[in-house]
Amino acid sequence: MTDLRYPILVLDRQQEQQQTTATLTMSVGLPHQFKGTHMSRFVEVLAAHRGELTMRTLPAILRELKQRLDAETARVEVSFDYFLERTAPVSGAKALMGYPCSFIGEANGSADDFVLIVDVPVTSLCPCSKAISHYVAHNQRANVEIQVRSERDGEGKPRLIWIEELIDVAEQSASSPVYPVLKRSDERHVTMQAYERPVFVEDLARNVAVRLQADPRVKWFRVRALNQESIHSHNAYAVIQWARPV
Repeated sequence: MTDLRYPILVLDRQQEQQQTTATLTMSVGLPHQFKGTHMSRFVEVLAAHRGELTMRTLPAILRELKQRLDAETARVEVSFDYFLERTAPVSGAKALMGYPCSFIGEANGSADDFVLIVDVPVTSLCPCSKAISHYVAHNQRANVEIQVRSERDGEGKPRLIWIEELIDVAEQSASSPVYPVLKRSDERHVTMQAYERPVFVEDLARNVAVRLQADPRVKWFRVRALNQESIHSHNAYAVIQWARPV
């Protein structure tokens, strides 16, 4: 089943829970003796959890899918926008900003796997342009996609990594965050901040990687930084993938 739109609840560090709308893809490994799957059971399992989809509830949802559909494998992919109230750096103006996020959970026999994905818009300013120009440097919006697998706790469950924490990691690694609302005083601050913190797209990916490696909860990550180049007809990107040594 794919392209299922459904209201869900996700964990929110400030408000405990946040309601949003997700697009889901749910599948199982079809047993050879069946000609087709029972699509209604996918929705029934989802409804039984009242739409609460987090790294804490995904293991139970995957188990139930396997049981209800007599399958050895199950996979759930949940894509949604996660909203945070962001505050402008000088004026204090507030507005909501959405971040595309995904959960991916897979269960195969007794093993399971979970990945959290967050896509964060930021600003990057070119160090080379700053070095060779007077007073100005080309800058652009960039996107940082962070995929993480977390270590397991004593009960074998994935350790909690907040979406907000990954957003903070991306923003702290860039030249400047992106804001939903800015006054003139804020624009001045953001422009000057970016000028003082230039990063190549490779630097942006490295900065994120260093911060994630320092977090003992992170077992594996893949970082993809993409510059939407403002003076080129192409974009620039960098990718880093890492797994914590066993």
